[in-house]
Amino acid sequence: MAPVVGPPYGSSVSGRKVFLTGANGLLGSWLAGRLLDLGAELTVLRREPQPTSALALSGNEDRCRVVDGDLLDARLLEEVLGDGFDVAIHLAAQAIVGVARQSPRSTFEVNVAGTWNVLEGARLGGVGRVVVASSDKAYGPSEVLPYTEDLPLRAQFPYDASKAAADMIARSYWNTYRLPVAVTRLANLYGGGDQNASRLVPEAMAAVLEGRRPVVRSDGSPERDYLYAEDAADAYLAVLDLLEAGEGAGEAFNAGSGVPRRAIDVVTEILRVAGSDLEPEVQGTGVPEGEIERQVIDSARLEAATGWKAATSLEDGLARTLDWYRDHPEALAA
Repeated sequence: MAPVVGPPYGSSVSGRKVFLTGANGLLGSWLAGRLLDLGAELTVLRREPQPTSALALSGNEDRCRVVDGDLLDARLLEEVLGDGFDVAIHLAAQAIVGVARQSPRSTFEVNVAGTWNVLEGARLGGVGRVVVASSDKAYGPSEVLPYTEDLPLRAQFPYDASKAAADMIARSYWNTYRLPVAVTRLANLYGGGDQNASRLVPEAMAAVLEGRRPVVRSDGSPERDYLYAEDAADAYLAVLDLLEAGEGAGEAFNAGSGVPRRAIDVVTEILRVAGSDLEPEVQGTGVPEGEIERQVIDSARLEAATGWKAATSLEDGLARTLDWYRDHPEALAA
């Protein structure tokens, strides 16, 4: 069966009013740039100025309408989203597993209440299309791999549970209110602009550029599916095009490379593309508490509907990411 839509993606946002949360994050910065280049009239929600974010460093923040505010301010979101938006994309979240474990209350407030605030604002404002970021973590540990969208969500830890809850809440807005909303469950993202030092790729990149050994906090064996940020941005645009075509509402869509990689192998590849003779410093003795040992994504549903599939190999993506950080050292120093 031929895809309902196909590449190049994003024609459905040209000239449309788009609201985006999480624009200062890794995916958000790349997606914001793509939306602006496609001719979208983009409004972003900003909790606080971040002068070293990729959005700011690229100059794209100056091309957006910026609304300063918080996801927990329901009245603000209702007011903003009541301004005739065609599209809302909700990416913002507390996204660090370790922080979620230490601070579950604030994580649930931001990731769960923040999501329903966006959805309720979109419902009351009559927004035409909504995409909400879930995560592959929502599936929880599974003996069945790769993850497919029909698997139950069996999250066991605070971050994972917060994303599973947001996922189900989002889809309920289609089933109950016919708000055209779809959910994305993406693999581990990487790319230029990730300022989260607790994540494997930016920490290893910072170490290499500073001439120190990159740290691996596990024993190096946990496997993840890694997806380059620009491919992830295309996945969102593909889902938006699908919703515009009248398909995909109430559904979840996986997006990943489909290739699991061990943490130690990712760090070793970073050292290789950097031309470094350093060796990883393995500090862990197993899988960190609260982490899932092995994750890999099946993207067949999204590919069948839109033709989307990951276009960037890990090797090429890491090389491009390293180049970005070399060009923007201030992003890692923040």
